[in-house]
Amino acid sequence: MTKTAPHTSEAIRAVPVRHYGRWVAAVLSLAVLAALVYAFSQGKINWGAVPDYFFDDRILSGLGKTMLLTVVAMVIGIVGGVILAVMRLSKNPVTSSIAWFYIWFFRGTPVLVQLMVWFNLGLVFEYINLGPVYKDYWASFMTPLLTALLGLGLNEAAYMAEICRAGLLAVDEGQTEAAHALGMSHAKTLRRVVIPQAMRVIVPPTGNEVINMLKTTSLVAAVQYPELLRAAQDIGQVSGAPVEMLFLAAAWYLILTSVLSVGQFYIERYYARGSSRALPATPWQKVRATVLAVGRPNGGMA
Repeated sequence: MTKTAPHTSEAIRAVPVRHYGRWVAAVLSLAVLAALVYAFSQGKINWGAVPDYFFDDRILSGLGKTMLLTVVAMVIGIVGGVILAVMRLSKNPVTSSIAWFYIWFFRGTPVLVQLMVWFNLGLVFEYINLGPVYKDYWASFMTPLLTALLGLGLNEAAYMAEICRAGLLAVDEGQTEAAHALGMSHAKTLRRVVIPQAMRVIVPPTGNEVINMLKTTSLVAAVQYPELLRAAQDIGQVSGAPVEMLFLAAAWYLILTSVLSVGQFYIERYYARGSSRALPATPWQKVRATVLAVGRPNGGMA
């Protein structure tokens, strides 16, 4: 019998997969972006007016009022949403029906319409009379700030109610039953057991609602409240650069939403602890991984 030579295994060379479609899509995207930048640069827009008024006192004042509206309206919305969600899940048919009607009404009507209704309720209620505590004309009582807070906050409560309800329903009923078996009251069970576990479901959409609220505050310009958009419009009318001031307001909105998006990411990452999946990578970790991947020869291990 003839003996065969022993087979010597060669080192396997990993060849990275070529993704030509990605390169084509990237080139086309850059071409479209360059065309848009060129079109805007050649338009009849005085871009020099944007940096001139970017830190104007009126713009910064409007920016502060926008942030104030966002924070206070979201506090009203979150508190009201939690209360409505608990009412909605109540076994009392009257309480549940009231919460359902509230959510149905405020989700079914536009925010701008609600703002205008609050602003013009003086046609129905000439006075507001709280007895010895407070009494005044409705027009004097319903200031633009109060109109904005009521219109935005009460509308947001309807959306937060559904978000909170979804989070509460995501917690297994066995948790509630176990807490009741230990003698905990319904309120204490919600506060100590159910709500902390529901936060993982509630936080991500709540972050989106905060960002959406920041942009929705621009609607209160219709009730004469001098927030960011209203301040930009006033400057635009005086300076003769109305469109340029709209771009300025858009730039500030982009800055604020970007900051809120970063905060939302880290809050979501915090509440993701303890889950079975790995924590999402931070922006710095993604950049570091990309740099290391580019430096790997032939797609091999670094």
